[in-house]
Amino acid sequence: MLERKKLPNKFTYPFVLKACAGIGDLNLGKSVHGSVMKFGFGDEVNVQNTLVHMYCCCRGGEGGIEFARKVFDEMYKSDSVSWSAMIGGYVRVGRSSDAINLFREMQIKGVCPDEITMVSVLSACTGLGALELGKWVESYVEKERIQKNVELSNALIDMFAKCGDVDKATNLFRSLRERNIVSWTSVIGGLAMHGRGVEAVAVFEEMLRSGVTPDDVVFIGLLSACSHSGLVDKGKRYFDSMRKDFGIVPKIEHYGCMVDMLCRAGLVKEALEFVQEMPIDPNPVVWRTLINACRAHGELKLGEKITRQLIRNEPMHESNYVLLSNIYAKMSDWEKKTRIREAMDMKGMKKIPGSTMIELDNEIYEFVAGDKSHAQSKEIYEMVDEMGKEMKRAGYIPTTTEVLLDIDDEDKEDTLNRHSEKLAIAFALLNTPPGTLIRIVKNLRVCDDCHSATKFISKIYNREIVVRDRNRFHHFKNGLCSCRDFW
Repeated sequence: MLERKKLPNKFTYPFVLKACAGIGDLNLGKSVHGSVMKFGFGDEVNVQNTLVHMYCCCRGGEGGIEFARKVFDEMYKSDSVSWSAMIGGYVRVGRSSDAINLFREMQIKGVCPDEITMVSVLSACTGLGALELGKWVESYVEKERIQKNVELSNALIDMFAKCGDVDKATNLFRSLRERNIVSWTSVIGGLAMHGRGVEAVAVFEEMLRSGVTPDDVVFIGLLSACSHSGLVDKGKRYFDSMRKDFGIVPKIEHYGCMVDMLCRAGLVKEALEFVQEMPIDPNPVVWRTLINACRAHGELKLGEKITRQLIRNEPMHESNYVLLSNIYAKMSDWEKKTRIREAMDMKGMKKIPGSTMIELDNEIYEFVAGDKSHAQSKEIYEMVDEMGKEMKRAGYIPTTTEVLLDIDDEDKEDTLNRHSEKLAIAFALLNTPPGTLIRIVKNLRVCDDCHSATKFISKIYNREIVVRDRNRFHHFKNGLCSCRDFW
């Protein structure tokens, strides 16, 4: 168009910028932005809105989102589309707290949100695991009479399921007049996360009876449900049914679910054979699933062999070294475990720090391992010490083999006591009435020791504790956990 000397106008650029967003190239987007300024359309609100959207979609680390915010802040006149684009951008890059803060700012400025805004806000609540905030958003939608289309209803279902209230999610799903494939997927995936596989399977069968054709995403939720509930035969049947009955070619995620299901059932050798016979190359996630199972079920030599191969393929991925270290700990080979720690130090590697979020009185609090930044830090650590003493009286034995450091057992116990979930639980015990349910969100998989400790804490302090980790939900009550197994 430019080569033919046809000049663009304010209607041209939104389409060009949407194309840049689809490509996701930050430098390309910046060059088109330069063209916008050159031709004098930098103050057009529709062009500015699409610039915000484009930068939010561009790859290149935090760069894109920061450019988006700069454009947004410099807008002379913004509308609900501008705010929705920026809030959605923060959600897309995982900055859920920033999304919520911007939504609050939007309310102060008196800008009326629409259903698109609320879908992004609910996604932010989901990212934070902020159930009470999500409930407030639901009531806000009702109060402001925002159109509750199927997309917004699906976002509510997803939020309730992933924030810990899967019963409310299911009830919302049942109340929908209009459902699409995403509605079914959200409720099946939600039930799977909570280990309620039998119910997830029942919903899937109901979906088939209602005439809805499943897609590949539904099958990920379904196979995950079978995995977390030990429904091995059903899982195998559904996996075969994908291709045979629905013409869906399994992707790496489906193969990963199958490996996870076999491993959870203790069928490590069968899982290895399955991996070796896969028509596509297994990714590192599949191998790590197999390695964790080897460690849990005593196949330590096999686990060591696979992990060493994984390190050769991914020499700078810190979790591979942590896996190998944990295998050596299980073998009680402290010399090799120490060498792994030294290798990590030489390469400048550190474990991804564990962090845990908790929502209390409309505020989100985040704790990291060894955190002393909180105003109640002194009281929290005193509570952690009290919890430790009470747990030991009840028969708790710390799982010190997971500590990477070469220190004595007493120091290892001290390190475990400073894990972020224990700090968050101590904070909740200090600041909520006796008997109140505690909900926390962990960024990583809950470690063996914290899983064991939380069972004890739930019984000693008579609290139901709901933990969302990277993989699933754990419902702790009376010294028991809802998960079938833990490895």
